[in-house]
Amino acid sequence: MTLLDRTKAPDAAPPRPARGFSSFLRDLALGIRFAAAGGREGWIRTLLTAVGVGLGVALLLTAASAPHLTEERSARSQARAERAESDDPDAVVEKSDTTVVRINVTTEYRGRTIEGYLMRPDGAHPVRPPGVAHLPGAGEMVASPALKKLLGSSEGSLLKERLPYRITGTIAEPGLISPGELLFYVGSSTLTVGDGGYRVGGYGDSSPPEPMPPMLVVLVILICVVLLMPVAIFIATSVRFGGDRRDRRLAALRLVGADIRTTRRIAAGEALFGAVLGLLAGVAFFLTGRHFMGSVEVWDLSAFPADLVPDPLLAGLVVVAVPSAAVLVTLLALRSVAIEPLGVVRGGRERGRRLWWRLLVPVAGLAVLLLTGKVETHGDVNPYPVAGGAVLVLVGLALLLPWLIEACVKRLRGGPVPWQLATRRLQLGSGAASRAVSGITVAVAGAVALQMLFVAVGDEFSRLTGQDAERAQFYTFSEVVTGDTATRTIEKFRATEGVTGVIGMVESFAVKPGRHKKGDAQPTTGLTIGDCTTLREIARIDSCRDGDVFVVHPENDKEQADWIDQTARKGEPVELNYLMGQQPGEKSMLWTLPADTPTVTTRRDPMNEEHTGIMATVGAIDPGTLPHATTNAQIMVDQSVKDVSEYVRNTAAELDPGMRIAALTSVAKDRQYLTVQRGLQAGATATLLLIAAAMLVSQLEQLRERKRLLSVLVAFGTRRSTLGWSVLWQTAVPVLIGLTVAVVGGLGLGAAMIRMVGKKVTDWWLFLPMLGAGAALILLVTLLSLPPLWRMMRPDGLRTE
Repeated sequence: MTLLDRTKAPDAAPPRPARGFSSFLRDLALGIRFAAAGGREGWIRTLLTAVGVGLGVALLLTAASAPHLTEERSARSQARAERAESDDPDAVVEKSDTTVVRINVTTEYRGRTIEGYLMRPDGAHPVRPPGVAHLPGAGEMVASPALKKLLGSSEGSLLKERLPYRITGTIAEPGLISPGELLFYVGSSTLTVGDGGYRVGGYGDSSPPEPMPPMLVVLVILICVVLLMPVAIFIATSVRFGGDRRDRRLAALRLVGADIRTTRRIAAGEALFGAVLGLLAGVAFFLTGRHFMGSVEVWDLSAFPADLVPDPLLAGLVVVAVPSAAVLVTLLALRSVAIEPLGVVRGGRERGRRLWWRLLVPVAGLAVLLLTGKVETHGDVNPYPVAGGAVLVLVGLALLLPWLIEACVKRLRGGPVPWQLATRRLQLGSGAASRAVSGITVAVAGAVALQMLFVAVGDEFSRLTGQDAERAQFYTFSEVVTGDTATRTIEKFRATEGVTGVIGMVESFAVKPGRHKKGDAQPTTGLTIGDCTTLREIARIDSCRDGDVFVVHPENDKEQADWIDQTARKGEPVELNYLMGQQPGEKSMLWTLPADTPTVTTRRDPMNEEHTGIMATVGAIDPGTLPHATTNAQIMVDQSVKDVSEYVRNTAAELDPGMRIAALTSVAKDRQYLTVQRGLQAGATATLLLIAAAMLVSQLEQLRERKRLLSVLVAFGTRRSTLGWSVLWQTAVPVLIGLTVAVVGGLGLGAAMIRMVGKKVTDWWLFLPMLGAGAALILLVTLLSLPPLWRMMRPDGLRTE
């Protein structure tokens, strides 16, 4: 027997591991086990992932609650709206035991609208607005909790002077649109329909809500994309926290026999565990924040906790998408990592990241937007190409950022020590830096596009009022302050603190006396009484003294001037108070127009209105002889006086609680447009806070990854200030590149959206405030990361377990 004969036959090759779905689940379960039993380091990594994912999930659940929140707010608004008695908008509600006479006395206080109504019941069983248990009596008021709190604070002292009523009740939740709403109802015993009031027979408007214009629909779609895209990117970034340490563990698994596919699945299992914990943390964050939502206001917007209920379909999508995205992102990220038994090689390829496919994504997005066609002023908007195109552009910018950062930093050479430390670290691995910056890049790009679109379509939702806010800042009108009280009203305004001038006038009508042919219109013209200062503001008068009278013609309208002259016959009588002459106890009066009355032309007042007919000074006609004339005043104020607008409103409320007062403005905005704008501001604030938290968590994770390296540098004598500056440069360089990408991409997206709605770009420099906000955010995150950095630079950081 030879030695060869005594040798055993070789064993059969070991069976190849199964590659089916069961093995995939087994490897995921093993990864979950490693994450759950990975010791202190493993739990720190998992908790960082959970916190990052949880913040994003909380914001996604809040966004998923928007449909229910909007529906509930709309339902409350319709429930307290006046019920229409018929399809005829001019139909008059007949008086009954349940009707109520009321007048709108809405006011403003330091920029906030305070809605209110003055009410008088017609009978013993009046209808009540939702949330009101009992109608207030005369001199009493029921107020919303927020208004009651404001009136009881020192901040509301001036408002208390305007609303000096005794609060006898609180408006309950069914009668309020939001917990922060300022609303009140005041009782009256003297209000009548003749005083400007109107009857209400019930509450609850069943008419469908006013449809949103197509351009606003496009804006809302873009807002949703812009606010939610950074959240999605942040979640995708969070599941990759602790990547370096994870890869070293995977190399150890390769050493004991695991193949590449198995290690990738185990890594996906670890990410899945962190994502599921993050999902639970996000639900906890959402429920906790929801509990306090009623006491928080962002840009004057608040919500009842019960209204924040996520849509089941959207919430289910979040629950499924977040863990799935965690597994998918991890598997895709590990495709560029060579995990070997003796170590890990990242980006070991000779060629760098490919550019061509990264450019295709934003180009495809722009093509979708440009090929969608123009949005019509009237008609439906297909949301899918609009949202899809915007998503592709913003995702493309996030994909382009890693290539651009890598291409830029590899060319950086020399400089101070902190700069060299920062650039060398970015050259060795810029992936984490680009992931941290991608969120703010997308947010800034979307914000630039939104601002461009807002400015471009703003003229659709704005109208020029023609009012001259330089000549007067407020306008008041009252149907109650008449006759002998008119002069006192104007003097009261002139004595108000901060008021520099008042264009106050008493207005009525003058008619030609005598009988007229049946069917012919009786010649009538306007009668305006004021002092010389007022008359010079509304007519082109050279000389004026008390006792003077003028006949005022319109400019370039001979037909109307002839009509005025039929009544305003110089040296002939005119009849005053004619419209009220048929009422008991009231008689019309004859007054003769002086024969030497000059004729002048009108001049538009600050309200952009013309006053024509007969103008007389107080010495010529006593306003007290005109018991049913109306009074209006246009008020000039000194804007440097603090709370001057509140003093004016207080005076108006003292003279007549129902007096209408409005601030003059040259441009008036559409209500729906302003609502969308406020929603954008609130959402942008929440997104910016999330981005700041995301960058801080990412920064802390990167510092934790480099803890031993930092300790080694300190042990070798590197100054802490040097390392601090290096951390700042490591953050600033990617952010600078990211903001550049954001500006270019945002301008491109904005231009495409503007072309879609058929407008033109009006301002290419809107990105400057966004750059400032981004820079401020980076500085804040860097400052907050310095204390942990000092702690990590201790020599005991060289210890290992």
